[in-house]
Amino acid sequence: MTNDFFVHESAVLDEGASIGSGTTIWHFSHVMRTSVIGQNCTIGQNVFIDRGVTVGNGVKIQNNVSVYKGVCLEDHVFIGPSVVFTNVINPRSFVERKHEFRSTSVRTGATIGANATILCGVEIGEFAMIGAGAVITADVKPYALVIGNPGKQIGWVSKLGNTLNFTGDQGIEENGWIYYMEAEKIVVKATAI
Repeated sequence: MTNDFFVHESAVLDEGASIGSGTTIWHFSHVMRTSVIGQNCTIGQNVFIDRGVTVGNGVKIQNNVSVYKGVCLEDHVFIGPSVVFTNVINPRSFVERKHEFRSTSVRTGATIGANATILCGVEIGEFAMIGAGAVITADVKPYALVIGNPGKQIGWVSKLGNTLNFTGDQGIEENGWIYYMEAEKIVVKATAI
């Protein structure tokens, strides 16, 4: 039986990990048992995927990222180089806190820029955009554009990652979708066919 995914010879794929078709796992990466990686993903160099982690379809994880237990990446998420995920809020080397891991969810289509740090226990909404170097300490709304330390929302982005500049109550049309601002959140509707 041949695999329909690619694992570089320097990578370690533990028995019991599930890898979807079309996925590539590059140099010096380590995928642990009971982790699940979907179809058509790209796992860059020196990436660590912990036990029990779920990675959706079409996800791209760039070099030097560790995805620890408790993190869930939904479909089509982009994780930039050297992004940091945490799973304990107050670690100490001499205190065992594995029973205190907090879950972190990165929803469909979200992007996290290079060198951002994601505090455990937060949810990053669908199609949100986290700027490079940001430190995320609270939940991020869907389609929100967040930068800085601590992360602050400075605007909104479309599914394609373009800035949405709302004026009045008019919607913004882009690529078959219309974006509306309603009660401090984005509502997206397909254009009529």
